[in-house]
Amino acid sequence: MLDLGLLKTLVAVVDEGSFTRAAERVHRTQSTVSQQIRRLEDELGRQLLMRDRSGVNVTPTLHGELLAQYARKLLALSMEAVDAMENDSRVSTVRVGLPEDIDARRMADMLSRFVQAHGDIRLEIVAGMSTDLRERLSAGDLELALVKREPGQGDCLMAWPETLVWAMAVRSAETEAARETDSLAHAPVPLALFPQGCIYRQRAIRSLDAAQRPWRMAFGSHSLTGIQAAVSSGLGVSVLPETVLLPDHAVCDTLPPPPPSEIALVDGGGPASASRRALADFLAVTVGETLGVATA
Repeated sequence: MLDLGLLKTLVAVVDEGSFTRAAERVHRTQSTVSQQIRRLEDELGRQLLMRDRSGVNVTPTLHGELLAQYARKLLALSMEAVDAMENDSRVSTVRVGLPEDIDARRMADMLSRFVQAHGDIRLEIVAGMSTDLRERLSAGDLELALVKREPGQGDCLMAWPETLVWAMAVRSAETEAARETDSLAHAPVPLALFPQGCIYRQRAIRSLDAAQRPWRMAFGSHSLTGIQAAVSSGLGVSVLPETVLLPDHAVCDTLPPPPPSEIALVDGGGPASASRRALADFLAVTVGETLGVATA
C-alpha cells in the first residue's frame, strides 16, 4: 500500500522541479526528501525522477508523471475524508417523527427547505402510527414528532385542527352516483382504512357504529397514498382530512360526518438543544401552511 506521506513528497518534487524547494515545501531536509523518493522507487521497482546534468533540476519520468497523477487524487480524497470527519463533528442531529397518514411529499419538500437553510443540522425522520410515535417520544428515541390525536389531548408546542370528511370515488354519470349512494344506504359500507391506532380509523368505525350502519373492511394500508388510491378506484370509502382529497375524490354526504381531529407538534421533554428549538420553531410556522390547515 502506498504511503500518503511519500506521495505528498513526490508531488512536491514534481511541482517544484527541485529537491531543495520540495524539502522547504514539505518541511523536511533535502536528504529526507531524497530518501523518501528512493523508497518509493524501490517499492514500485520504477524510476520516478530524473536529474539534469547540473544535478539541480528534477523532472519526472513517464512512471513518475503517472504516479503523480494518482497521488494528487489520493491526497485530495484523503483531505476530503478529513474534512468530512471534522464537519461531521460540527453537525447536530434531530430525530423527528412523522405520522404515516400524512402527506409525505409536502412534508418532505418542507423539511428539505429546513435542511438547506441549516447546513449544520441533520434530520433523522421516523415514520409510524401516531401511537407509536408518542411511545418513542416517551422513550427518548425521538426529540420531536407530529402526531394525529383528539383535539386538546395533552400538552404540545403547536396544534392544527383537521376537518375530516368521508371520501369516495367521483362518478362521471349521475346514475352511477345514484347507485353508489343507494348501495351505501343499504349495504355494509366498504371501508379503506389505516391500521388500528389511527384516529381516522377510529373516527370512521365509531361514527358508523353510533349510527348503527353496517360496515366491512375492504382495504387496509399504512400509507396515505394507498388509501387515496383505494378510494379513487371505488374499492372503498374512507375518513380523510379534507386537505388531502384528490380530484377524483368526492365527499360522501350520506354517511354520518366524523368529528375533527388534530395535528400536534409534540416534543420529548427535557432540555432542548439549539437544533431542536430551531426545527420546532420552523415546524410551528410552516406545518399549517404546508398541510393547508390553520393554527388551533
